[in-house]
Order: sequence, then C-alpha cells, then structure tokens
Amino acid sequence: MKSGAEVTLAEECTQEVMATLWTKAHMFDPTRANVSTWVFTIARNKKIDALRRQKRPEPEDLSWGPEAEPDQADVMSLRQESEQLAKAVAELPEKQRELIERAYFGDLSHSEIAEETGLPLGTIKSRIRLALEKLRHEMR
Repeated sequence: MKSGAEVTLAEECTQEVMATLWTKAHMFDPTRANVSTWVFTIARNKKIDALRRQKRPEPEDLSWGPEAEPDQADVMSLRQESEQLAKAVAELPEKQRELIERAYFGDLSHSEIAEETGLPLGTIKSRIRLALEKLRHEMR
C-alpha cells in the first residue's frame, strides 16, 4: 500500500505471497539469503505481476460458466509430459538445475539470482540458456 497500490490489490498480493511461501518453503536455503530477503523478493515479484495484470486490457470474448471436462487423452498426455520434464530437470547438471529451479520455481529474476548467488549475471544467463536448450531437446 505504501507504493500506491489499492487495499484490495495489496491484500490479494499478500495472500498470493503467503500461498507461495507455503508451497515453496522447502526451496528456502538459509545459506544463500535471509528469510526476510527471500520473503520480500517473492512479495516484490508478486506486486510487479499484479501491476502488470492491471495494465493489460481484458479480453472481450471470455466464456462464462463451467469449463468442459478435459479429454482423458489430454490428461494422460499432460501427465506424461510432466513426468518427462521432471526427469529431464533432475538429469541437468547441478549448477544448471539449481538456476532453473530458482528462476522458474522460485520466481526470481536473473538479477536476483545473481545477487543471491554472487555469480556474474552473464554466467547465470548462459547456464539457464544451456539448461533450457537441454530441456527443449529432451522434450522433443
């Protein structure tokens, strides 16, 4: 609210932050950052995401009502792809896997990862790019 957000937006962001902390608590590493740094980083990212969402125009052709049940073939296909991706991520070299997890599961920007790890920004970008290329190859 101090940064000019409305009460409802601030409450929504706070709730999203708490949910993220709850689901990603296992990812916190006290050797890399203080709890407060980790929490405030997640909160900052959620606020930025919320502000970006506010600035986007709403699509005009939203369908209302319950969504149709997904096709079982689609469900199975998605499950298999998820398992394949989890296996591919687990097989990445540790340095690359760690950065992928921070960037995509930890909601951290490359700059934030650089601050936490002390690695140069270029190194982080290179490792993430290499990891994504390996994952892309594995998912074909």
